[in-house]
Amino acid sequence: MNATELGGPPDGGREGRRAPDAGTVWLRDEPARPRRARPLTRERIVGAAVTLLDEKGADGLTMRHLAQRLAVTSTALYWHVKTRDDVLDLAVDQIFGEVRLPDAGDDWRADVRALTSGWRAAMLRHPWAPSLVGRPMLGPNVLARTEFLQAGLARGGFTGARLAVVTRLLANYVIGAALTEATWHRTDDPDARAAARRHIATDPAAYPTLVASGHLDDGRWNDDELFERGVDAILAIPPAG
Repeated sequence: MNATELGGPPDGGREGRRAPDAGTVWLRDEPARPRRARPLTRERIVGAAVTLLDEKGADGLTMRHLAQRLAVTSTALYWHVKTRDDVLDLAVDQIFGEVRLPDAGDDWRADVRALTSGWRAAMLRHPWAPSLVGRPMLGPNVLARTEFLQAGLARGGFTGARLAVVTRLLANYVIGAALTEATWHRTDDPDARAAARRHIATDPAAYPTLVASGHLDDGRWNDDELFERGVDAILAIPPAG
């Protein structure tokens, strides 16, 4: 007799280990579940998970904390999601849904800029997300936006390996920029941030290029401008050659 037959969670309550089928939540049907006065749905679970992730980060999300937030037992959660990895996959896809899909226009570069800008903004609103985007992502929101991105690049003439390379460059750039910005701006102490800049500026002999380029100087280059210029630099890559 297994844990499910005893009324326990389908995976025996194992929440701390990464399952070998992580990322496969999109390949499985949502199981039938018992009726409740206020039904516990996958949508409610994911909404609560995103809120918890925003408050405590990925390390603070456990099935026990999530069950407490929803005022249910941990066992109840396992009727809707198989593992904690499922919850993380669903949460990542939900925040991708915040990225507005522009109407495709005549200017494919403008379409790509709009999508990547919205993607970065969503990552910054949910700073736990960039570190999870390397997971297998098959959710409908992720796939729809990846399709839009590649369709725009294809209209710009990118095909084959070059299309794959530029897609990866843009994805890695957005994720890296969001992760770096979220980490850097988590240092709310202006004295600490100023001290980091002074550490470089006071030794121009050792760091002449960093001093000249304004490295870590928020007053010289703002993140939005640097991000947009970075996207433009990637999009300037010729589609063939």
